[in-house]
Amino acid sequence: MDDGIREDVYVGHAARDAALDRGWLLGHFKSPGDPRHSEDVEIKWGVHPVGDRRAEWVTGETRTALLVLVSGRFRLEFPRRSVTLAEQGDYVVWGKGVDHSWYAEADSVVLTVRWPSVAGYRVPG
Repeated sequence: MDDGIREDVYVGHAARDAALDRGWLLGHFKSPGDPRHSEDVEIKWGVHPVGDRRAEWVTGETRTALLVLVSGRFRLEFPRRSVTLAEQGDYVVWGKGVDHSWYAEADSVVLTVRWPSVAGYRVPG
């Protein structure tokens, strides 16, 4: 497999590429001209060690999101509900206006898709 951009096609590896941009593989934050640049959707390959948690809640959400468990055990927290993803392929979808946070109950890998791709949700790191 060759890595990189050639003829408007990007070939990569999720785990390696994710390490370069806080897990994000595709979205508005990629350089214009990069096939991974998108104003429509964001995709993240999230690798979370046990005990990892979001530093602060997302509030005022303006996107829709889908989070799929690849491996591990991962909990999503919502204002009136907690959802634990425990089996490979378990997933949760939430929409605009739904505040949320997360916690890795075990070493976990999750795939997140959010739309549209908008700035303003990055936790200072």
